[in-house]
Amino acid sequence: MRWRVLVSSALLLVTATACGPAHVSPTDSVVARAGATDHLTIGIRFDAPGLSEHTVDGRFVGFDVDVATFVAGELGVDAKDITWRETTSATRETDLASGTVDLVVATYSITDKRKQQVSFAGPYFTTGQDLLVRRTAADITGPETLNSRKLCSVTGSTPAQQVKDKFAQAVQLVEYPRYPDCVTALLAGQIDAVTTDGVILAGYVARDPELLKVVGKPFSKENYGVGLRKGDTQGVSKIDDAIGKMVSSGEWLRSLNANIGPSGYQLPPPPEVTEK
Repeated sequence: MRWRVLVSSALLLVTATACGPAHVSPTDSVVARAGATDHLTIGIRFDAPGLSEHTVDGRFVGFDVDVATFVAGELGVDAKDITWRETTSATRETDLASGTVDLVVATYSITDKRKQQVSFAGPYFTTGQDLLVRRTAADITGPETLNSRKLCSVTGSTPAQQVKDKFAQAVQLVEYPRYPDCVTALLAGQIDAVTTDGVILAGYVARDPELLKVVGKPFSKENYGVGLRKGDTQGVSKIDDAIGKMVSSGEWLRSLNANIGPSGYQLPPPPEVTEK
């Protein structure tokens, strides 16, 4: 009897191995990996109100989360079969290259420099760099007014350096690991402004409208894309189609109105998917 149990167990192991993810390589397209495993690991931010946030009750909510969920659905993966993994400005490229995540949907601006390391689908949203200041800071009206002031951004991101290079050479740059750290320092009077994309800053204003404001004069154009492993052209094409479908179905605007609309941020028109 025991040998029959052992043989049966061995057969089950062989069957599971043959049908499981062992035949899926990290170099395969995300389309193939999703189809073979019915699962995706997606990198998002956990600390961006309105965009992607891990709530205290364990939920993942926001516009980026909705985009990622819709894309996953078009790849054949149900929402319940998504593993959400936190990614940051400093780790997005390495998370994709190492296979830690299959996709990144994390306010990920498409740039030529980043295209050298990863592939992008989209864009799925367009915003612009702006400044978050205390509501009482009437003398900060734009990046050119930041000389001799302390400006905060996150490690691995580029907005603060762009302000220094283009607008205020005498600005003092301060870095923290996360934007909530910058906002806390701003509220405490330890810094004078926070810079990143306006739609990200709007989420913090929605939380503390009596204490914070966005200057409201965007001084760059940022196109958010879905990050994939470098060279995954099949995945890029499929996700471009998914973004187009999300827009045409009305789900794109519905999600924006629900997640970003309450902040008062002026919603942009749907972006045009760029030629790859």
